[in-house]
Amino acid sequence: MASSICLPIFWKELHAGNLNLDFIHPSTFNHTPHMSFLDISKNALSSVDPKTFQTMPDLTEFILSQARLPSFDFLAQANLSKLKFLRARGNEVSVVNKTLILSLPKLKYLDLQQNPFMYGCENAWFLNWSRQDPYTQVIYLNKYSCGYPDNLRGMKLEDLRIDSCTVDLDFIFFVSTSTLVTLTMVCSFIYHFLRWQVVYAYHLFQAFLYDRKQKPSRRYEFDAFVSYNTHDEPWVLRELLPNLEQGRGWKLCLHHRDFQPGKPIIDNIVDNIYKSRKTLCIISRHYLESEWCSREIQVASFRLFDEQKDVLVLVFLEDIPNCQLSPYHRMRKLVKKKTYLNWPKCEEETRLFWHKLNTALETREEPNEESPILSGLETCD
Repeated sequence: MASSICLPIFWKELHAGNLNLDFIHPSTFNHTPHMSFLDISKNALSSVDPKTFQTMPDLTEFILSQARLPSFDFLAQANLSKLKFLRARGNEVSVVNKTLILSLPKLKYLDLQQNPFMYGCENAWFLNWSRQDPYTQVIYLNKYSCGYPDNLRGMKLEDLRIDSCTVDLDFIFFVSTSTLVTLTMVCSFIYHFLRWQVVYAYHLFQAFLYDRKQKPSRRYEFDAFVSYNTHDEPWVLRELLPNLEQGRGWKLCLHHRDFQPGKPIIDNIVDNIYKSRKTLCIISRHYLESEWCSREIQVASFRLFDEQKDVLVLVFLEDIPNCQLSPYHRMRKLVKKKTYLNWPKCEEETRLFWHKLNTALETREEPNEESPILSGLETCD
């Protein structure tokens, strides 16, 4: 049954319970501004327009029990700033939100028994407010049972652990700050003490990825990648290029000539080492002190380890005693394991040097094959 009648302006109380109402027209209470008591319980009101109660600012007691209401959100917009007593037991409300409670600043008694509350964080604020608010008494809070979710049906709302629903901003700030400080300290330590180990690991990983990508269809663009220091570039241009490229027909990869412009240096190094059949390292004291030369031989030695092939040729431009190689651990290991050549001091021996170097470049890349190049390093007295 629907109701759209207009009530007398002088009415202060209305008992409309158990009238089988399923709808209340929004204009029903337009002319009852002084109404203080309203009972619309035991009706079938599945929904209520928020405008229905906006014209009753003096309402202090409201009873809407067993009205089949799924939500009380319409009360938040009803302008019930003087409401003191709200009885709404036996409806279908599962969540009581903060907006609703704050819209009833004068509320002293609240009765929401026999509603199927949600046993979850959705009701955490309401439960916390019910326990701590000194002005409003929530009647029989300890008897509020939950209807959702199904596996928690029958649980008491008061048993909900609201501490797991709250966000402790101070704790989050503390953890975030501590983490940031710790990361800063770790990064500073790594930068000052482990920087080159990290750089080396990065280069090895990059070379490993490149190697896996290129292995299925390996075609070499160069016969040898020449790794040298800029201080030794005159020797490379004056001696190495004429004898190997012009005299022997080898195709060499040089920094200044064959690196791709605009591409990161380390990417150029890795790409060209793997595009070359072998790596030719021109060793001098300047070479040992060079950061980029160190990176080049690191990548080349990783390829040597990964492919198990004789892809590395060492040429010493000057005599470097074995003990002076001790600070350069990787170079010392290579010298102990690999054959190498010394640039001769006598001009008469240069022909034999170029013959040996040419033979080294011609040598097959089998891991166990012995190279005919044999030479030694001086030792410190």
